[in-house]
Amino acid sequence: MGAHGWCNSSCSCCNCQWLLHINGNQPNNNIFLLPNLEELDLTYNDDLTGSFPSSNVKNDFFNNLKLLEVLVLRNSNITRSNLFLIGDLTHLTRLDLAGSNLSGQVPSSLTNLVRLQSLYLDNNNFSGRIPEFLGNLTLLENLGLSNNQLSRPIPSQISTLSLKLFDMSKNNLHGPIPSSIFKQENLEALSLASNSKLTGEISPSICKLKFLPLLDLSNNSLSGFIPQCLGNFSNSLSVLNLGMNNLQGTIFSPFSKRNNLKYLNLNGNELEGKIPSSIINCIMLQVLDLGDNKIEDTFPYFLETLPELYILALKSNKLHGFVNSPTTKNSFSKLRVFDISNNNLSGSLPIGYFNSFEAMMASDQNPLVTWKGVVIEFEKIQSTLRILDLSNNSFTGEIPKEIGKLKAVRQLNLSHNSLTGHIQSSLGMFTNLESLDLSSNLLTGRIPVQLADLTFLAVLDLSHNRLEGAIPTGKQFNTFNASSFEGNLDLCGFPMPKECNNDEAPPLQPSNFHDGDDSKFFGEGFGWKAVAIGYGSGFVFGVTMGYVVFRTRKPAWFLKVVEDQWNLKARRPKKNARRNGARRN
Repeated sequence: MGAHGWCNSSCSCCNCQWLLHINGNQPNNNIFLLPNLEELDLTYNDDLTGSFPSSNVKNDFFNNLKLLEVLVLRNSNITRSNLFLIGDLTHLTRLDLAGSNLSGQVPSSLTNLVRLQSLYLDNNNFSGRIPEFLGNLTLLENLGLSNNQLSRPIPSQISTLSLKLFDMSKNNLHGPIPSSIFKQENLEALSLASNSKLTGEISPSICKLKFLPLLDLSNNSLSGFIPQCLGNFSNSLSVLNLGMNNLQGTIFSPFSKRNNLKYLNLNGNELEGKIPSSIINCIMLQVLDLGDNKIEDTFPYFLETLPELYILALKSNKLHGFVNSPTTKNSFSKLRVFDISNNNLSGSLPIGYFNSFEAMMASDQNPLVTWKGVVIEFEKIQSTLRILDLSNNSFTGEIPKEIGKLKAVRQLNLSHNSLTGHIQSSLGMFTNLESLDLSSNLLTGRIPVQLADLTFLAVLDLSHNRLEGAIPTGKQFNTFNASSFEGNLDLCGFPMPKECNNDEAPPLQPSNFHDGDDSKFFGEGFGWKAVAIGYGSGFVFGVTMGYVVFRTRKPAWFLKVVEDQWNLKARRPKKNARRNGARRN
């Protein structure tokens, strides 16, 4: 319905106070003839294109909207040749132009909006400096400038504001983080993530932000030591992401009791030493990613006492020793991702933990890392994802039959170890399995025909073992090429060049294992390309915390998870390479 028709049917045009979700070829001029209009929201009207009214109404363009307090043009595909006239709307308290394909410098006309409390210019192509005039908007509380091309250092004028939200992620900022930012004692969310030229150290002054629930400084070039006060400076901090920097030293400690930390990502730094046992005080912790560092320690059994832990990523460190049986009851019962790949762990596979991973035994639709009032775009990815990665270690012995209990696992990687014995036929119970990598071990015997019944299996690597006999045929096995089986000299049949003798012919396939509910659930879920398949030795677990401002007049913001990176990338080494030298025979 057009704007004029809507007003005539719902209220007098002269008395309309709000108008939401208009569609059509372009905004109807009648919208701008509503003198009492207070809120205009054209959010997510993908069919709304064109420009604001032409120059013949230019003089009256916004003159009739002097009482407008909220203007939202978010993601509405509207081009604005008369954007500078927005500066005439001096009653505006909230302006949202995010995702509107805007370019050039941030318009200086915004300096007139002295009542502005929330300004969202995210997801555009603004370039140049961060405008210094923003410091004149003394009532501004929420400032979103993420995903633009803004450059230069952050101006000191920002320190004159009393911000609750400050998001400058995904820009081209460079230089150190100005200490003036840490004077914003009312901050509730601070993200400077993904500014690759942002350098320098993290000042201990950051611990002055006592009421800060979200801090994201990931994917930058920050160096130096992490301030030790981060472990106990606030009971408000829920999300801390310092991943993918050049931070050194040890993990900050101690962690205070009664803290509210739910997400801790220190992945991809140069951290050394041990994992502090005081992490057990983080009883709300759901995601812990310490991967890709230089941590030298034994397996941290104390983490099994964290009752809410969903994701544990310790990959690519210097962990050593055995992974023995759990020391407590219900250990890691909610764990969905267990990644200890690329370490120096040894001994048998941890059967005791396989028996404890209850969340990997059945699929569910419970979301991870949620906060009140948040709609998570990738909720199904989070709730269905089950990953077990113990690759590139020195585990020995057989694959235990108990692993068959973990039938909700979608990616299983045991490659580049020294495992012996047969491939367990119980793997055929993994009805949701999409990637299976058992390469570069010492496995013998035939490939279980039950694996051919895994209809979601997209990636299979059994190469460089001592397998023999006929390769199963049918279903997914008809899609795998020879690289999935190379290095097994006694395998025969398609797709290998060696033909099978009569006594080596593949047996008949067994009856279908699939549980109908599980298959239906996945079939209605996401395409795995959204997350990425194709594991080699380990995966890059780079959960980089993102968030979004909840665009309402009341409260300023809410948290959101996984807007940035559920980038579980494949990183495949050379077939005969090992982390610690040549493969053992």
